[in-house]
Amino acid sequence: MHVVTLLKADMFDVEIDGKPASIGEALPDWNPHDRFGLVIDDALGGIGATHLLQIAITSFYDVKPSRRTELTVYPEIYAFHIGKGHGAHAPYDFWPARREVITSRDHREVLDAINDRGITRLAVPDRQPREVVHRPKEVDAALDRIASAFVYSPSGRVADPDLVISGNDKRTEYNPDSALRPRYTDNRPASVSTAAKPVKEVDPSYQEWLRKREHDLTSEERAFVERRREELRKDGLVSETYRRVGVREALMRLASAGLD
Repeated sequence: MHVVTLLKADMFDVEIDGKPASIGEALPDWNPHDRFGLVIDDALGGIGATHLLQIAITSFYDVKPSRRTELTVYPEIYAFHIGKGHGAHAPYDFWPARREVITSRDHREVLDAINDRGITRLAVPDRQPREVVHRPKEVDAALDRIASAFVYSPSGRVADPDLVISGNDKRTEYNPDSALRPRYTDNRPASVSTAAKPVKEVDPSYQEWLRKREHDLTSEERAFVERRREELRKDGLVSETYRRVGVREALMRLASAGLD
């Protein structure tokens, strides 16, 4: 639950079509019931969508400030791992573990999972569009509900972007660092915490989840992703690029996620 205090909207700079913009313009008409979904098909691939995810998190709290105070709830964010686990993204506060969904490579199951969780803002990896047939009415359900869709790259940079999100505070790199190098603690009871309410970092089930997911990646894959992130950093800060797309296009690209 560290993101409650770690992240603030003013830590990010946004550009749309080459012009300064706001988080509200990147995520228009955000409301208290929005849910952000991130589709992942590459080793720690979600790191490439760090800042989009993080402005969604700040929007979740800012639209209803009581979530930072008396409620202190985890953000409504969901990761969809295609085919297998691609490394724990729980350090971003995809928690409890049910917020990281591991699906088959069947595009129908992936969309079913997205619809089941009521995702309203969706980010998909930059894969070739593919015409597919989903189960009856699942596409219509997605079109009716999803308000914004984005294409991202696991590298953090897409071709022909129209959205740039940059961190202007080094704390914006805390979460990707934590995913790359998970922070393990002793197995104290979850009730032991310096915070007013228990946090996941002292929950034994969280530590067990991180250890269970350790072997999703080889040491070589983890080192590659770490080098790739470091190459983006300038004075400890990263700019990421995205493309805003229609929901139909996002679903067509989703259909190619996880395919070799």
